[in-house]
Amino acid sequence: MIKNTISLALLAASAAVVPVAQATDVFRLEGFGAQSRAMGGTAAAQNLGPAGMMTNPATLSLMADGNQFMVGLDVVTTDITVTDNRTGESVSSDTHSNNRGPYFAPELGYARHSGAWSYGVGAFAHGGLGTEYGSSSFLSRATGGLNSGLDNSSRLLVLNIPFAASYQFNDQLAVGGGLDAVWQGLNLNLLLGADQVGSLIGAGRASGSLVGTLGGLGPALAGAHFSLTQNHALGSGVDAWGYTGRLGVVYKPSPEATLGASYTAKSHVADLSGSALLTAVTTNGNLPLPGQIKVQDFQMPAILTLGFTAHLAPEWTLAGDLSRVFWADAFKDIKVAFVADGGAGNLNVLLPQNYQDQTILALGVAYQASKAWTLRGGVRLAQQALPSNTLFAVIPAIPTRHASAGFAYALSDASKIEFAYSHAFQETLSNAGPPNTSDPISVSHAQDNLSLSYGYTF
Repeated sequence: MIKNTISLALLAASAAVVPVAQATDVFRLEGFGAQSRAMGGTAAAQNLGPAGMMTNPATLSLMADGNQFMVGLDVVTTDITVTDNRTGESVSSDTHSNNRGPYFAPELGYARHSGAWSYGVGAFAHGGLGTEYGSSSFLSRATGGLNSGLDNSSRLLVLNIPFAASYQFNDQLAVGGGLDAVWQGLNLNLLLGADQVGSLIGAGRASGSLVGTLGGLGPALAGAHFSLTQNHALGSGVDAWGYTGRLGVVYKPSPEATLGASYTAKSHVADLSGSALLTAVTTNGNLPLPGQIKVQDFQMPAILTLGFTAHLAPEWTLAGDLSRVFWADAFKDIKVAFVADGGAGNLNVLLPQNYQDQTILALGVAYQASKAWTLRGGVRLAQQALPSNTLFAVIPAIPTRHASAGFAYALSDASKIEFAYSHAFQETLSNAGPPNTSDPISVSHAQDNLSLSYGYTF
């Protein structure tokens, strides 16, 4: 059984490499599994079955004895608009090519509780981002109003393959741990105007022999464009594997109440590497330079979560989580190292991000309407992690407020379907100027998430 389950998880890993859009928690989806998603992403002290190992592996001990299997699919649609505050022009992120939006995120998991031990394995889309502005908007104009004809877009995919176990010491206390294999893939098309390039050089954020080459173009230089992308559904311009781990505990002070705590470590993923094209945009035309590129030390942050679940009445359940996400340690700069083919030179760039640590409050409620039907709802409120002066149009990771609802329907004593809908309310953030934008911009972002899953107990 274990061997077959691991094979299924690895199969899901290959299937899950599809676009995923940013959620409330910057690059992280706001919950795993339809039950958690419908209840605001609460997870630290709930019995979520196999999905629980993505937040608190100790919750596996809350399962009844036996096996649980789940398979699910998230569908994410985004509404992202960028406005040039100087000219009044705007552009929406849309499906300009064949690998962006709507976004799909499969989930697959298996867990077993037998005696004091529980364990699980799965494959879950952890999060990401996706934008597509095409090649004809103001974002594709270099300094001096020169039309580059080059794309501005992004797609980040983060996939976790967790292996988790939990030990139940007694009726009150269980402790769990897990180790995740992590895969990250990134596509990026980004145009920097000559003023942005100059600002980076002046701040000591650009180095390498190609700095002199670009500077030697003089007034003819209008911008520089990075393209590290594969324009099909399963491709990433740069990617890498790594790992992360988590620990968790659940404690039941009474049969009606459960407390939970978990800590997920900062990821350790190798530098994302692959082929790229650096294009100097000049008044005399575009000058492409192929080479190899690395996006260095691109990590997901550590997370500390405390939570509770209370059964207020036989039909009513209330859950709450308070999380601290340590973005400041994980995402200070986007570190790009480019080496041109044939020894033509190199360029190292530090694109400032300076993300701030984020506190997130999640609340959820469930009502057992009948033996077959359970109704759920929730809210999720987060601090803004991204400073406005480091906002990129292609990385608008800014939503902070979600409302959610959903249900579970028991098809039989052994199987059920679960559904969740969550809405990220529109958030707007502005950046006044270089280095991460040329003209002052405002970005607005809202989105809708749908989650559907099937669970089977045996």
